[in-house]
Amino acid sequence: MNISITKTTCPKEKPDSSTLGFGKVFTDHMFMMDYSKEKGWYDARIIPFGNLSLHPASTVLHYGSEIFEGLKAYRRADGKVQLFRPMENIRRMNNSAERLCLPQMPEEMMLEALTTLVKSEEAWTPSAPGTSLYLRPYLFGNDESLGVHAVHNATFVIIASPVGSYYKEGINPVKIMIEDEDVRAVRGGTGYAKCGGNYAASNRAGERAAQKGYSQVLWLDGVERKYIEEVGAMNVMFKINGEIITPALTGSILPGITRKSCIEVLKKEGYNVSERLISIDELSKAMADGTLEEAWGCGTAAVVSPIGELCYKDHKYTVNGGNIGALTQHLYDTLTGIQCGKIEDTFGWTYLIK
Repeated sequence: MNISITKTTCPKEKPDSSTLGFGKVFTDHMFMMDYSKEKGWYDARIIPFGNLSLHPASTVLHYGSEIFEGLKAYRRADGKVQLFRPMENIRRMNNSAERLCLPQMPEEMMLEALTTLVKSEEAWTPSAPGTSLYLRPYLFGNDESLGVHAVHNATFVIIASPVGSYYKEGINPVKIMIEDEDVRAVRGGTGYAKCGGNYAASNRAGERAAQKGYSQVLWLDGVERKYIEEVGAMNVMFKINGEIITPALTGSILPGITRKSCIEVLKKEGYNVSERLISIDELSKAMADGTLEEAWGCGTAAVVSPIGELCYKDHKYTVNGGNIGALTQHLYDTLTGIQCGKIEDTFGWTYLIK
């Protein structure tokens, strides 16, 4: 793929790593490429970071024809930069594209786009513990027509942001409210796709939880309002009486890459891991009788986020004394160790930028 590069004439000052939040600061450049039904993918380019220009009738503005991904580049101790399981993100993005009737992209083409941008912005990859360069590829339809149909024209963009912890609490346990009114997604819908509508629909419940002092919500399924699905924008896992349980991928849950990585680490280490339906009644019983030993969310942004309190119908339950559990800490240390090159990658997950 031929990628043209136009360098900025006004490079920005790099932020201090100690001040990094999440997604507040952006690098000097971004990747863009266009698609049309007639030409296919064309005009791959890296250009100075800046605003996009859209036609007022653009498909994405009216019908939500949009998908995205999130992955990170990590600075290793030897100064080199590596990605974590990028092909998993690429394949998931193509699955999302298929669901939203957006154009799919050859895997090697998307990988080249990602690696070329990371090379261009390598100086923006921080090295402080807990920091990384977050990459946000996204794709949207931009047909200049108000008709509802499969997308004929689209734009693919990658932006990059040096980041620290996703939650202000960092790796400290967060408080979660179990939502029993709104739902995130339903089977047969777009729950397994990473599209903006899923997240927009979650904001109302998230705001209600925040007003009560909770970091996020734990979702129940949209059909029976009975089974646990996700926590906020992450997958969720529980350790109940020695068994590691994570909700099965029924089509309404995002197939998380961090979730998959946690399962593979746990199984390799001999833990009993179940991907199955878990009802709110089962979880409530475990919370009440103390057999819920640990609970955590897992996703690219936060990696692993321990849950210290769960609230269901105004009943509050403390998990593991409000402290991070030993297994949760182990998963965080293992994954971040592999991502940053401190622990040997025996899984073949990392991709070195050359």
